[in-house]
Amino acid sequence: MRREFSRGFARVQTTDKSEIVADDAQVSRFKQLLLDEVDLQELTRLAAEERRARLERVLAHLISREGVILSTRERSTLIRRVVDEAVGLGVLEPLLADESISEIMINGHQTVFIERFGRVERIPSGFTSEAQLLQTIDRIVSAVNRRVDESSPMVDARLPADARLPRGARVNVVLPPLSLTGPSVTIRLFPKAYGLAELLQRGTLDKDSAELLSICVRARANIVVSGGTSSGKTTFLNALSQFVPSRERIVTVEDAAELSLNQDHVIRLETRPPNADGKGSITIRDLVRNSLRMRPDRIIVGEVRGGEALDMLQAMNTGHDGSLSTVHANSAYDALSRLETLASMSDVEIPFAAIRDQVNDAIDLVVQLTRASDGTRRIVEIAAVTSERREDYRLHTIAEFDPLERQFVRHTVPEILARQLALAGETLPEAWEVG
Repeated sequence: MRREFSRGFARVQTTDKSEIVADDAQVSRFKQLLLDEVDLQELTRLAAEERRARLERVLAHLISREGVILSTRERSTLIRRVVDEAVGLGVLEPLLADESISEIMINGHQTVFIERFGRVERIPSGFTSEAQLLQTIDRIVSAVNRRVDESSPMVDARLPADARLPRGARVNVVLPPLSLTGPSVTIRLFPKAYGLAELLQRGTLDKDSAELLSICVRARANIVVSGGTSSGKTTFLNALSQFVPSRERIVTVEDAAELSLNQDHVIRLETRPPNADGKGSITIRDLVRNSLRMRPDRIIVGEVRGGEALDMLQAMNTGHDGSLSTVHANSAYDALSRLETLASMSDVEIPFAAIRDQVNDAIDLVVQLTRASDGTRRIVEIAAVTSERREDYRLHTIAEFDPLERQFVRHTVPEILARQLALAGETLPEAWEVG
């Protein structure tokens, strides 16, 4: 990386791009001049766009008055950064607007990383000071009526979608002394609601698998989407949900509401953290239990991570076929074992053998996802559960991705699944055979 300094600016050059970055001292200077010039109380009466436009006009005048000679691009960069820091979220503003960015990671005020297309990279700019980062954090958490300070140095919250943040996001903040590297902020930008057609183009799965999964959803198969962190589970779950008939009543249960369903009859439930006194929390398990009283045709649980697994399994076994969920696991078989372990964490003492029966009876399909070294999220296995009561888990691999041939390999559909599809009035696609 090479830097060329000119008039308070740096041109950061990398192998694939060149970006003009305003010098922190220059930004701080004009930010102070701007704040001295305007009446912030008066500006609060204006809409966000009008307020920003007013500040940009005043700042342009100040730059001319100070006799600073800048190119058009440098002038635009300086104005954007100063206004972002004065009334916005500083260097986060352009990052939040970038649809290619899925995660923003701040490790102290000088170090900002982003994840783009599955790859993590450091951006050249940071916050001017720790105080400026803390001010930005306060603006973020206060927008959702939360606070974070020395007495409460951690916060985890969902940011609703708005003009600044069209997709919505989840933010996690950890302050010193818990974070030894300074204030730490992790912002997960909720993914765009892709359909299976778009995931096909991205190489997540092949056409034959997409057709089979779509009829499995319509036939009310209970499907678990499994994978590691950031493997695309929620995105894929959202894509599968588009095949749920619009006439059905769907209840979604999530820790942070990321799913975006297009059906008309959808009830979205979201957990609630405890208040400052440690009371009032509503867990996923509370919501799953309550959802059973809401006359759902299908229940979609964003992620199973605790004792609610037992309630979900019981729901799948008692008339709520076609339910969908995700779980953290490294393989399809591990996903079933993980559900068994999570179900045992409930406050109801049930023998493992009985829980295994629940899993065998409830789950029809496991879709295993992974994130490849090049950042691609991809299905690596689609497996049907063929084991029955009192049996160890037995899976039938329907399709898998061959990493050597770099292609999806199609196998057969087990008879138990083919029968379920036929009873639901669905026809097995020609590409598939029963075996």
